[in-house]
Formats: sequence, C-alpha cells, structure tokens
Amino acid sequence: MDKRPWYVIAGGPCAGKTTLLMAIKECGYQVIKEAARAIIEAELQKGKTLNDIRGDEFLFQQIVLREKIATEQKLPKDKIIFFDRGIPDTIAYYKLCGVDNDIELNKALEGVSYKKIFLLDMIDYVRDNVRTETPEQARYIHTLLEDSYRNMEFPIIKVPVLPIPERVKFILDNL
Repeated sequence: MDKRPWYVIAGGPCAGKTTLLMAIKECGYQVIKEAARAIIEAELQKGKTLNDIRGDEFLFQQIVLREKIATEQKLPKDKIIFFDRGIPDTIAYYKLCGVDNDIELNKALEGVSYKKIFLLDMIDYVRDNVRTETPEQARYIHTLLEDSYRNMEFPIIKVPVLPIPERVKFILDNL
C-alpha cells in the first residue's frame, strides 16, 4: 500500500513537537494539533481539573484515540499533512496503563498510513498546565514511542536538538 504523504512528529513530552509544528505551519503546511492537549485544554476551560480529566488514564487515552481516528478519517489522503503525534502513539500510552492488547486500538492501527515518522530528540523538560509526567517518565514514554513506531516498521528519522529554523529545515529536507 502506498503511504499517504502524512508525517508524524513524535517524541516524549517536552521534545518540542508543538513549537516545531507551529513553525512548519508557518511554512504553509497543514498541521494537526495533538489530540490529548486539545482535549485537556478544552476540559480545563470548562472548569475541570487535570485530575478530573486524567483520573482514569486508560479512559482518557481511549478518548484521545477516538479523537485521532475521527480526525484522520476526515483528512485528504493525498495532501502533505504533519501530525503532532499519530495513532501508534497510543500503543505507548496504553502500555503505561498496563494495557498490551485492545481491540479498538488494533482495528485503528490496521488503517494507519504515514510516510515517515520524525522522532525528536528530547530537550530540557519544562512543566506546563497539561503535562502530568515527570522528566523520567517523559524519557520512558519517548522510548516506548520509538519502540511502537519501530515495531510497526515505519521509517523513523531522528531529529536532533537544533534551533527551530534548523529543525524545520532538517525535516523538510528529509520528506
């Protein structure tokens, strides 16, 4: 099956994905925001706390997966699109919840098609209003994410820590 011209920007929490994707968007490319962050921010605006939102982490990850699936189903299959995390990221987050096999996730993974995965090297961890991980957990998640994409045999390109314009150039030069 030919891969769609879709690219995932992956990496552990605080790898610089969101900042990098904003710069890629400024270059005229379509960018899909991280589903988990969008869900959390929307729920926080409704007055919920992070504990309300992520108190049942597996349920939260199921909601995130469904949002990713719904988003990808609506997108053009022939247009270059960059994603802040892809559906296979869910494999890593399910593992953190102790879930190694899930029918809904397995079905979603059957239709996944990305041309390349750009795995960002980790930068210094900075806590924000939606991150719940420690720096150690962020590094562990990063490892799980790499394993998830590697096990699915996606081409992975590691992106070094560089100033944003150089990271953007590195990615665009490697499409």
